[in-house]
Amino acid sequence: MKVRRRKSQKEEGGCLVWLLLLAAFGLLGWIWWQAGRPSLDITTRFPSPQPATNNLPQPPAPIPQPQVTNSPPRAQVVERQIPPPPPYPEPRPVQSTFEAQVALLRRGISVGCIDGSAGHHTRAALRAFQRQEGIPQTGILDATTKSRLRLAAPPLRHYVLTSNDFARLLPVGKTWLAKSKQPRLDYETPLELVAEVGQSSQFFIRRLNPKINWTNITPGVAVQIPNIDQPLPRSRAAFLRIELGNKHIQAFDSQTNLLAHMPCSIARQVEKRPIGLLFVDKLAVNPNYLFNPEVFTESAEARQLGRKLTIPPGPNNPVGVAWIGLDKPGYGIHGTPAPEQIGRTESHGCFRLANWNAQYLMKMVWTDLPIHVVP
Repeated sequence: MKVRRRKSQKEEGGCLVWLLLLAAFGLLGWIWWQAGRPSLDITTRFPSPQPATNNLPQPPAPIPQPQVTNSPPRAQVVERQIPPPPPYPEPRPVQSTFEAQVALLRRGISVGCIDGSAGHHTRAALRAFQRQEGIPQTGILDATTKSRLRLAAPPLRHYVLTSNDFARLLPVGKTWLAKSKQPRLDYETPLELVAEVGQSSQFFIRRLNPKINWTNITPGVAVQIPNIDQPLPRSRAAFLRIELGNKHIQAFDSQTNLLAHMPCSIARQVEKRPIGLLFVDKLAVNPNYLFNPEVFTESAEARQLGRKLTIPPGPNNPVGVAWIGLDKPGYGIHGTPAPEQIGRTESHGCFRLANWNAQYLMKMVWTDLPIHVVP
C-alpha cells in the first residue's frame, strides 16, 4: 500500500507568494484599464453651450469664445438727419420798397436796377402791376397794393464769388480804337459783376454788404444780393408796346395780358424817335458792334478815325449782351454797359435796356414780331 507524501511547510509558503503576486498583478491591470477608458461625463470638460439669442450672431467656428463680463452697453445706431432749410412761410405782403421791387421782378415787371428807393422806375412798375390787378393806378406802395403784391420766397440770397468770376475781369479800353483791339469787353470789377447778377445798382450792393472791402475781395467770399428767382416768361409775346413818353417797353400775349414791363432809354433827338409800327428783323446774343464814326459826329475820336471798327462782344459792349434788330435800318432794342443810366441818358435812336432785361425780352420775341411805338 502506497503512502501519500505530505507537503512540507516550505512548499506551502511558496504557493502563497505566487498567489499574492498574481492578485497584485491583476489589481494593477484593472486600475490601468480603468484609467485608460474615456470619461462619459463631457460636462466636466467643456462648458455647456449658451442658448442662442436674436441679438448676437452665432460664431463661425465651434471654438468657444471668451466671454467679456464687463462689456459696455451696446450703442444705439441712429441715422443723422440733416434738417432741411426752414420752409418759407406762406406768401406774405411785401413790407418795403425793396421787397416790392423783388416781388415785381418775379412777375416780369422790372424797375431796372434794384435800389430800394421809390423812384420814377419803381412808380412806373407799380402802376403796371396795379393796372394788371385792376386796382387804382397810383404808383404808390399803398395798403391795397401791398396786400396784392406778395413774396413767396426770401428777398435776399448769397452769391459766392468763384475763380471763374475773377478770370473774367478785364479792364475796358477808354477809346473806340482800344476797345476794338480787346478780345472781349467783360466786367471790369467784382462789384460790377455782382451788381449785374443781382440786377441791382452797385451802390445798393455796397449797402447790402457794408463789411466787404471790394478792392481786396477774393474768390470764396459770399455776397448778399437780391434773390431774383425770376421765372421764364409764361408765353411768347404777341406784340410789344414802346411808350416814348414813359420810357418803357411792355410785352403782351395774344389776350393782351401783360408779360413784361421794363424801363428803356430812347433817342436824344426827337426826329430820330420812330413812331408807328415796326417789326423784329434779327436776333443776336452777345453780338459784335460795328462802330460807324458817321453816327458819332459829336466824338472827336470818331472824326479823327474816319473808319469803321468792330467792337468785340461782352457785357461792356455798346449794345450789351443782346440785340433785337428792327426792320428800320440801324434801329434795335439792346442791352447796355451802363444799366444805372437807363431812362436817364438818351441814345442815338435805339432802345436801350439793362442787360438782364434785354436777355429776358429775347426769350419771348421772334422774327416779324410787331412793335407799336407810341408817343
